Amino acid sequence: MRRSPNLPMPRPAGFRPRFPFFLMSSVDVRADQRAPTLPHWRGLLEAYREWLPVTDATPVVTLHEGNTPLLPAPRLAERLGLQARVWLKLEGVNPTGSFKDRGMTLAMSKAVEEGKRAVICASTGNTSASAAAYARRAGLPCVVVVPEGNIALGKLAQAIAHQATVLAVQGNFDAALAVVRQIHERHPIELVNSLNPYRIEGQKTGAFEICDQLGRAPTHHFIPVGNAGNITAYWKGYREYAEAGRIEALPKMLGFQAAGAAPIVLGRPVPNPETFATAIRIGNPVSWRGAEAARDESGGLIEAVTDDEIADAYRRLAAEEGVFCEPASAAAVAGLLKKGREGWLAEEARRLGRLEIVAVLTGHGLKDPTSAIKRSPSPIVVPPAIDALMEHIRL
Repeated sequence: MRRSPNLPMPRPAGFRPRFPFFLMSSVDVRADQRAPTLPHWRGLLEAYREWLPVTDATPVVTLHEGNTPLLPAPRLAERLGLQARVWLKLEGVNPTGSFKDRGMTLAMSKAVEEGKRAVICASTGNTSASAAAYARRAGLPCVVVVPEGNIALGKLAQAIAHQATVLAVQGNFDAALAVVRQIHERHPIELVNSLNPYRIEGQKTGAFEICDQLGRAPTHHFIPVGNAGNITAYWKGYREYAEAGRIEALPKMLGFQAAGAAPIVLGRPVPNPETFATAIRIGNPVSWRGAEAARDESGGLIEAVTDDEIADAYRRLAAEEGVFCEPASAAAVAGLLKKGREGWLAEEARRLGRLEIVAVLTGHGLKDPTSAIKRSPSPIVVPPAIDALMEHIRL
């Protein structure tokens, strides 16, 4: 039976009409008809205070980081051909465009609480951008040390914009970190690399969010591995939620390094790591033992993916899921596709039934626009005429 156009549509209980902004000045909306006010997100230190080493005396240095989307990836799930749900944790939505902000809010807050007068870090890019932004927020001078010629321009631009002192050393990330550690040991300047334990504490909130968003832990957690702090932190977060009874099971942790920068996979440092995924171009990870513990305790694995596999996942995420991430982020999805091709995930599905998979995309694609441009066709040049444009438009 068709409803008469003159009859009002039924409304669910508790419905509140939302009015276009242009009507608000001319329509008197009763208080009980106004759209509900969304709760104000105030950052990780407020949202997860009980889980973090902060007190009422800790000054909160925040850019309201965290609360990042957990996005369904249906085409990626379909490509696996399994009974699986695949989710992408979009850490590129954080204020400086990467997961580093989770740890930096806590590291910078504790630096201020402890009376530090400046901060320093070595970085392949994302740490430098985050440290510079949060130091500016805290009112502290910031020094970032980067490997000469091996930092994505989008990340370097952020550090410069936030008025950090940027120094490029003649060497790779490991050389930069070594000299930064010496400065920290000899001078009253706080080191905010993942050697700083507060960084790991802040980054573990990513695991809390995933569990809170899903209502449970995933069965499998895929993540890129560079300096290995993030896989260490996520595993710490999952374990803490399990110990507190917030989740009933723990995920398998599956980390992926670039084949040219895979020291954990090889079991030895790589003196000259090489990969176009600059954020994970690290030959001697600081959190090596933490990553191995996450792998072993969860029954997971840490493997390598080639640059070609990373580039393929990078393109697929943008073309099929509408998600633009930096190349290092795509290593997680490259690993997911690899384990799907190998039949490993099919075995897991037979064992567990339906799989709940989360892949962490650690940074936004605009962090490294050069890689996107190099791996994309140039724009087609045409005269400003309808017929000329229509030759290239498919309807």
